Amino acid sequence: MDSLPELTESSNSENTGITDSSTTNNTLVAASSSSAASAPSSRYENQKRRDWNTFGQYLMNHRPPLSLSRCSGAHVLEFLRYLDQFGKTKVHTPICPFYGLPNPPAPCPCPLRQAWGSLDALIGRLRAAFEENGGQPEVNPFGARAVRLYLREVRDLQSKARGVSYEKKKRKRSRQQFPPGLMKTACFLSVVFHL
Repeated sequence: MDSLPELTESSNSENTGITDSSTTNNTLVAASSSSAASAPSSRYENQKRRDWNTFGQYLMNHRPPLSLSRCSGAHVLEFLRYLDQFGKTKVHTPICPFYGLPNPPAPCPCPLRQAWGSLDALIGRLRAAFEENGGQPEVNPFGARAVRLYLREVRDLQSKARGVSYEKKKRKRSRQQFPPGLMKTACFLSVVFHL
């Protein structure tokens, strides 16, 4: 397999399904001019496009090469495990003396992995990109049960190994200050409009 930096440099013109290069160039110019007229792409959209291209390169470099229509949750798991080699998060093994410590005092030989939050966000972007590129939600490999279970396992393992809790944080709702006569009205409005 190629390294990740090479994978992310793939262009949008690859695998468009159009064989005539002049048609491809005209299509890309039209697409870029229409997108230039509209609002600029957000950071999320740019990252989603890069992730989608990376996954497409991974499928092309797969042995044997895979088409997107034949891709399953198992191939997505294989892709996530492949990405672990580029991870930067130290995940301690149970035999490591620093297992469960959020800030270990010394270096150790434990492996570097992709952080759970990064994988979770990546799957979210790829899931959206799959459907934006014509995929049906019912057959989306990024939403497969096996992928959800894998992400849960990674979260739990990293939570224990790094001593970091991944509990959902509850949003604090600010209580607005109202005069005593308006308090009932404010409570009624918050219930009706879910404020």
